[in-house]
Amino acid sequence: MLLCFAVEKCAVSPTGDKLYITDYSQNKLLTLARDGSVLATFTDHALLEPCDVHVTPAGQVLVCGMGSHTILQVDS
Repeated sequence: MLLCFAVEKCAVSPTGDKLYITDYSQNKLLTLARDGSVLATFTDHALLEPCDVHVTPAGQVLVCGMGSHTILQVDS
C-alpha cells in the first residue's frame, strides 16, 4: 500500500512508539507506528489546514488548524 500525503509537521509520543503527522492538504492527522503502519487517521470539520502538532510529556496530542483557527486535543 502506497501512502501519499504532504507532511506539514510531526511529533513523537513520549514513549517513542507513535509518530503524529499533520497532512495540511487533506485536513487530517495521521498516527503511525514505529514500523510506518497507520494506526489511526483523525479528521474533523473543526480542523482545517492542520499546520502543527505537539505532544505533551503526559501524552496529550494537540493539533492546530490554521484554516479553522482551532487547537484540538486528540485522543492518543
